[in-house]
Amino acid sequence: MLLAAEELQLLSERARLLRVGILQMLHASKSGHTGGSLSAIDIICALYFAVMRHNPQEPRWQFRDRFVLSKGHAAPALYATLAECGYFSRSSLATLRQLGSSLQGHPNSRLTPGVDATSGSLGQGLSVANGIALGLRLDENPAHTFVLLGDGELQEGQVWEAAMSAAHFQIGKVTAIVDNNGLQIDGFTKDIMNVEPLVDKWSAFGWDVEVIDGHNLTEVVAALSAKKSAAQFWGKPTAIIAKTIKGKGVSLFENKAKYHGVVPNDEELKIALKELGAE
Repeated sequence: MLLAAEELQLLSERARLLRVGILQMLHASKSGHTGGSLSAIDIICALYFAVMRHNPQEPRWQFRDRFVLSKGHAAPALYATLAECGYFSRSSLATLRQLGSSLQGHPNSRLTPGVDATSGSLGQGLSVANGIALGLRLDENPAHTFVLLGDGELQEGQVWEAAMSAAHFQIGKVTAIVDNNGLQIDGFTKDIMNVEPLVDKWSAFGWDVEVIDGHNLTEVVAALSAKKSAAQFWGKPTAIIAKTIKGKGVSLFENKAKYHGVVPNDEELKIALKELGAE
């Protein structure tokens, strides 16, 4: 699927506004994950506004496409998107991580409308996505399942057990997206536990693999749409390695491990909003 110029402009504007919302809610909560939320937002924005079938008026619609945020600490990116879609009010974003809020530090499918899977413990999301896709196959439900993983998360062994299982059971309607920003909480993934070569690894596990620029919305939409439209109940699962930048969109945060789990202070928020054109 190729975006028309007007569609691309609208999607880019949505992504910008979502970045603003992410930073505002993180600043309000004084807790959360800045870098990985900003690196993932273009992918999540593309999924919800250009690729996935879903219905905010009926969050449990049986024929909706499913999304699993395996890197659950990037919940602010998902919450901002769900609010923009209309699953709940934008005003509730200010309650992020508060006691009693439906917007906790990691997504909870029992609390938050639009969340398909509870996540947080790294390494589990692909297994969950496989299970969802297998269930849909049993029901002959054509919905597609997308799962977003962090590259540091790929250090978890369960990811590769799930990758092996998806290929073995030919789960053709699952697409794994790797937010490949090269950083994790303690530094660069290549220094802590190198996960490369990602293309060779996913291919060796029996997956169809594509590498894209995770911030180029034209590429993101085209890749995700193509995987979805070509998928069959039985076939190769697909993996998309999305090259991204941690903290993308704000120079203060870009490519800095410090902001993995640090939120902007008052001055940083002011600078960030100015860069994003939202003073």
